Amino acid sequence: MSDLIIKPVDSVHIYIECEESLARELNEYFTFLVPNYQFTPAYKKRKWDGQIRLFNLYSRRIYTGLLNYVIKFAVDRGYSYENQVTNEDTITKENMLDLLTNLKVSANGEKIVPHDHQVKAIYHALKKNRSLLLSPTGSGKSLIIYYLMRYYLDNIDVDKKILIIVPTTGLVSQMYNDFKDYSSMDDWDISKNAHVIFSGQDKVSDKRIIISTWQSIYKMPMEYFENFSVVFGDECHLFKAKSLTSLMAKTKNCPYKIGTTGTLDGSQTHKLVIEGLFGPVFNVVKTKELMEKELLSNLTIDCITLQYNQDSIKEIKRAKYMDEIKWLTQKKERNDFITNLCCKLKGNTLLLFNYVEQHGIPLHTMIQKAYPNEKVFLIHGGTDTEQRERIRKIVDTESEAILVASYGTCSTGINIRNINNVVFGSPSKSVVRVLQSIGRGLRKTKTKDKVKLYDISDDLSHKSYKNHTLRHLDERIKIYTNEEFKFDKTNVRIEGDKHEQLL
Repeated sequence: MSDLIIKPVDSVHIYIECEESLARELNEYFTFLVPNYQFTPAYKKRKWDGQIRLFNLYSRRIYTGLLNYVIKFAVDRGYSYENQVTNEDTITKENMLDLLTNLKVSANGEKIVPHDHQVKAIYHALKKNRSLLLSPTGSGKSLIIYYLMRYYLDNIDVDKKILIIVPTTGLVSQMYNDFKDYSSMDDWDISKNAHVIFSGQDKVSDKRIIISTWQSIYKMPMEYFENFSVVFGDECHLFKAKSLTSLMAKTKNCPYKIGTTGTLDGSQTHKLVIEGLFGPVFNVVKTKELMEKELLSNLTIDCITLQYNQDSIKEIKRAKYMDEIKWLTQKKERNDFITNLCCKLKGNTLLLFNYVEQHGIPLHTMIQKAYPNEKVFLIHGGTDTEQRERIRKIVDTESEAILVASYGTCSTGINIRNINNVVFGSPSKSVVRVLQSIGRGLRKTKTKDKVKLYDISDDLSHKSYKNHTLRHLDERIKIYTNEEFKFDKTNVRIEGDKHEQLL
């Protein structure tokens, strides 16, 4: 008899039959410290030890998507195993190519053909049934989802539905409109086949495709999810959240699960959680490769480090992180610099910020007063869906507009093709946020083939001490280097000297 017998339970979990001692080994192997656990209230109150345990020692269950990791565990440690779980489909490349050629897919009224990397992703997803497609912004993830959705509509039980989960209301509308565009030359009507859900919308529909924010449905009972046989998780790097894992745990009768994202945060814990829910990561293509193929705009980065006088440095030296952030967002000279920069850049500019009341609204007001063009817009969490979509369309048709937007609303998923400049007005070291934000400007148009990022940081160092936000720059430099992005460094003194020389 094998040391481990791996058995299917449902579409969420597999069961590991093994001895108690081996189960304890598995439990230890699949136990990880959660990043930044020490800052959580539960850890501070000693109600949680900061660890996540992916293998349940008592039920002997683990997420289905971690099957390969269980097998690796057995092989690496010399244990025999019997795998009774089958995941792969029998689809052939010929079947998949028939799908691609039979569908009349268009964009902006013109017929389109999927790129090689999209074909590769579609075939992989259909073959594996469960997968996490890692493909950067601008690689056409919504088109990949569209092809897969159309295949599943024709090839799965007609009594079952397809659920597409996105993180924001803006992305619900965007996904629906993308599908409408893709099918405009086809006889397939999105309005007859898809129902959208966000706040206030009915959660039940006879239509076979449901496009919803996770916030709208995660509290729905288990019975609600029994109607679905396919789940797509767009921007699924967010699925590490407890509310989303609880949602996915309800999809026990859903064998087809496809996650798409442009970035993962580099944490092994979060990667395993998301892979467990959807399936192993499949690297579709890298941003640098898309640039080289001229499918994305060419990116250049200017890392601008603002220099302050000694009086300012003494005022804020060795401050706690939030105190430093508050000081920077209220620093008049810094906000003047950002305002002047945005007003003098050519083309459309996206200025990203972290804090709405503290920073975003004041910056928007300052730019409105200083910018003669009057095409200055503001988007944040309080901006309703229709207004966001209206602003997005305006900016896409303008040539000298400034969009002041929060990272939360515009760093993930929102599709604004016509961005020439991106300005980081607030510091961040998050891999996901940095790469998703850069992605807002990478999309190529007939009139735009390059984009420039202005990465603003602040040098408030005192003797050997390096301040928080300057250390964040070091982390972003590592990201740029890893992605093979071109970048230059510029120091600009903003107190006492003019700073027009940058432009």
